[in-house]
Amino acid sequence: MLAMLSTRRRRALATGAALTLLGTGLPTAAAAAGDDRSGLDRFYDQKISWSACDLDGVPEDLRCGKVTVPLDYAHPGAGSLDLALARYRATGDKRGSVLLNFGGPGGAGVPGLAYGGKDFMELTDGYDVVSFDPRGVGRSSPVSCGDTEEADDGLSALEDDTALDDPGALLARLERTAADCARHSGPVLTHIGTVDAAQDMDVIRRALGDKKLNYLGFSYGTRLGAVYAARFPGTVGRMVLDGVDTLTEPLTEQGLAGARGQQVALDDFVDWCVKDIACPFGTDARTAREEVLRTVRSLDEDPVPTDFGDDFTGQDLVAALGQGLYSEELWPSLERALARLVEDGDTSGVMAFATGGVSLPARAPRTPGRAAGPAPSPSPLVDAEDVPLDNLPAALMAINCADDPDRPTAERIAADLRRLRADYDKASPVFGRYRLSEVLLCYGRPRGTDFIREKVKDLDTAKMLLVGTRGDPATPYRWTVETAERLGDSAVVLDNRGEGHTGYGSSKCVHRKVDDFLLYGSLPRTGSSCLSDEDGG
Repeated sequence: MLAMLSTRRRRALATGAALTLLGTGLPTAAAAAGDDRSGLDRFYDQKISWSACDLDGVPEDLRCGKVTVPLDYAHPGAGSLDLALARYRATGDKRGSVLLNFGGPGGAGVPGLAYGGKDFMELTDGYDVVSFDPRGVGRSSPVSCGDTEEADDGLSALEDDTALDDPGALLARLERTAADCARHSGPVLTHIGTVDAAQDMDVIRRALGDKKLNYLGFSYGTRLGAVYAARFPGTVGRMVLDGVDTLTEPLTEQGLAGARGQQVALDDFVDWCVKDIACPFGTDARTAREEVLRTVRSLDEDPVPTDFGDDFTGQDLVAALGQGLYSEELWPSLERALARLVEDGDTSGVMAFATGGVSLPARAPRTPGRAAGPAPSPSPLVDAEDVPLDNLPAALMAINCADDPDRPTAERIAADLRRLRADYDKASPVFGRYRLSEVLLCYGRPRGTDFIREKVKDLDTAKMLLVGTRGDPATPYRWTVETAERLGDSAVVLDNRGEGHTGYGSSKCVHRKVDDFLLYGSLPRTGSSCLSDEDGG
């Protein structure tokens, strides 16, 4: 999953080409089976009107459109919202569309396809290649927690050790954050989980004119694809899940796994860095690791000013490291950015990583505050310049919390906080407190759905290809194996013996096998492997 960016200093990521839980109820049995569209016909019968995209610097052949979906599928007449779409037309013999989700949760698909679409052009030999901004994300009724210091309180709750001595104050800060998010996000916030997003994908499938959903999902997008397959097994076409998410582990365990994976990736980066005379942390790996941690702690204690009005903290640096470690191809750029920070106090390079490569604006765009209340019908697309800068972290919080039914009491959190902090620090002295903050942010929100844990298993669908990467710092390979076992005979596993988060963009072998399956139906045997490109894979 995409590492969450947890302060408003990192909100600009939501407006760029980003890749890497509030009580959604269980669907009714008929809706889950996909055989009853009572009250939904006007949504399923719509057609998409495509036109030029109102985005700067995008290819001329990219087209944009929208679909309208109900705010609440249980009450389709109670309001609706528009979802933003983007498409590259098929250049070969068209066999339908393939829908992409780049992960997150909270990553906007339209800019992802607009600025990263070249990796998927081979698929236009047989498909229209389509992506979308899921509900609550990007231009599709974006959620926000507000551009206030109060909203930041919960997001930076563990930047120092004071929370351990006063858990009650920590919980109060988290409750304020939850209230800020509800106040600024409006009614979509209570219908933002993956269960609703999966049904949105079925509406998109029908609006595209496809009998089956062909799908390529990365990271969080694998969770979304698996939920779709459980809800609509009869309309699963050729589906690929790359960088497979867990369907069963609670957020506390997911956070620990993420911290461990990021620490391993950081250790590998340091081992690589110290071999270069330009490495800002020296030439000895052990002392270099200590220096990284010392730099983080120093910035937490004494943040440095930036040109954008906010100080740069150690947790901002942790966010930058997390993004830069996703792929070995980014390591040289990360090394240069860290050298500028350590040697000159220049934060611009690491801030580019912390914001996903998007430049922070000198003046923040308008962040519209929306009070919760009756849903407008429809809720139109937001202009790109009006997407709240905190949309990605706000959506990530909301979706992860909506998908997780665990809500420990205040007493339980207070009793467990020191142990959790110790467990997370042991998993990673650099990333631990950052990942624990993500988990705690569900406090104060309604209980999430248990549909994913209880219903997404033993699927009777067409074969699905699951890609797991051995050295993935975000979604450990064991999640691929566990999810495949849970999904049942429909799941076929491709073992990518490489490094980095997901395989399609980093491994020629994975790229080829995924394209062969999507375009020609050629499915590798389960357990087949791809070696790293360096090893001839």
